[in-house]
Amino acid sequence: MSIELFRAADRGHADYGWLNTFHHFNFANYFNPLRERFGLLRVLNDDTIAGGTGFEEHPHANMEIVSIPLQGALKHSDSMGNSTVIRTGEIQIMSAGTGIRHSEFNDLADAPTKFLQIWIFPKQKNIVPRYDQRKFASPPPPNVFQTYMSPDKNSDTIWINQDAWLARAAVSAQSEIVYKRKLETNGIFIFVISGEVTVTGNILKARDAIGVSETAEITVKAAADSDLLLIDIPMS
Repeated sequence: MSIELFRAADRGHADYGWLNTFHHFNFANYFNPLRERFGLLRVLNDDTIAGGTGFEEHPHANMEIVSIPLQGALKHSDSMGNSTVIRTGEIQIMSAGTGIRHSEFNDLADAPTKFLQIWIFPKQKNIVPRYDQRKFASPPPPNVFQTYMSPDKNSDTIWINQDAWLARAAVSAQSEIVYKRKLETNGIFIFVISGEVTVTGNILKARDAIGVSETAEITVKAAADSDLLLIDIPMS
């Protein structure tokens, strides 16, 4: 078993006034040679956008980009003609493929919007750009990993152009749940949105994360009611 710890206190950080952002991996002006990525998970940004502000239109290519609002509402527009608002309980994915331009703004004028921005390297490059958005139960059912995203186009999850799965779990205090990785070549990355859990003997608190590879399953034990995000991701 191989374990990497990503403590909240060790994340990269920038506060631009309109945007307060924390980086688990190298991003913008943050660089740590030990924090390039976890397998094919390239970016996990924990962003807070001030009311009425946001990211102006900018380009992406050959990346799977996932947005998960935790509070507030995120207004999305892109060069494919999509214009929509993403709210808590929803998840959005873009396959940037051959190239796309998009903007993201806080749809609220007088309250912050908080969301997780995730980038995953694609399985197939230069595909036609694609957008999807879906609503899931919020909070998810207790003490089970609810899969939001998978490579299975025929399931009730959002499709991703990679052999990756993304799930969320609401774990009750003093409960434990087990997750079995989908592929032998994958690792498991867990990000604690809130609460406190123990994974492989390591105590994780809010905004901590852990990456575990070379093991078929992990057990999560909750010391308090906890909200978890899990990414089952190829390691190469």
